[in-house]
Parts: sequence; C-alpha cells; structure tokens
Amino acid sequence: MTNQTEDTAVVQKTRELCQTILDQPSMVLVRQRIDTFMGDDAARAQYQDLVAKGQALQEKQQHALPLSDEEVREFQSQREQLLQNPVACGFLDAQEQMRAVQHSVNKFLTMTLESGRVPTVEDVEAASCGHGCNCGH
Repeated sequence: MTNQTEDTAVVQKTRELCQTILDQPSMVLVRQRIDTFMGDDAARAQYQDLVAKGQALQEKQQHALPLSDEEVREFQSQREQLLQNPVACGFLDAQEQMRAVQHSVNKFLTMTLESGRVPTVEDVEAASCGHGCNCGH
C-alpha cells in the first residue's frame, strides 16, 4: 500500500502529464473542434439522431431480428450526410485523436505497471499487435 506522500507525488506527476497533453498544439485544436461541435445545435442533433439510429439497428441485430434494406440505406444515408458536415466531421476526428492519446498513455502506464520499469518507445511498438486490430495503430 502506498503512503500519502507517494500518492501526492503520483497525483502531482499525473496532473503535470495532463497539463502537458492539454498544452500540445494538436490538443488545443481538438478542444476547439469539440467546442465548435458542442455549440452547433444542428450538428449535435444530426449526430445524436445517427447514434440513436445505429443503436436501434444494433439492438435489432442482437435480438436476431432482420434489418430491412430500407433501414440500412437510411442509416448509411444519414451517416454520409453527417460525414459531409464539417463541424460533425471535425468532432469525429477530434474524438479519434483523443482516443489515440488515451491509448498511448494507457499503453505506457500498463506496460510500466506490468514490467516494473518504464518502457521505451520500441517496447511499446513491439507489444502492439499491428494494424487493423483497433489497438490505436
């Protein structure tokens, strides 16, 4: 068990890491894109409608109910419309960038805790399973 002094040091370093991440120019742009999206009621509604439609279709599939061609076409059409909206598209890109940062930090932290040492970039790259596995590559 760690004592309060160690916890305080870990919390302080964690806060420093968080500030370093926020200070990155790319993260400033990410925040701007998210804020722009949050301020655009039409883009948010378009996104929320698509998410709701996707969840409804997924629920049907989970209950082994068939999806009609019309339902699939309607979903794909809504998705294409969303991707043509620059504010919504910027938001989706920003989400992906945030996930990539989270994945990278989590990977380093997990490897540190598992191995008892700070991994090198090469260690992290070697531990990745390659492209297409949704591991953030």
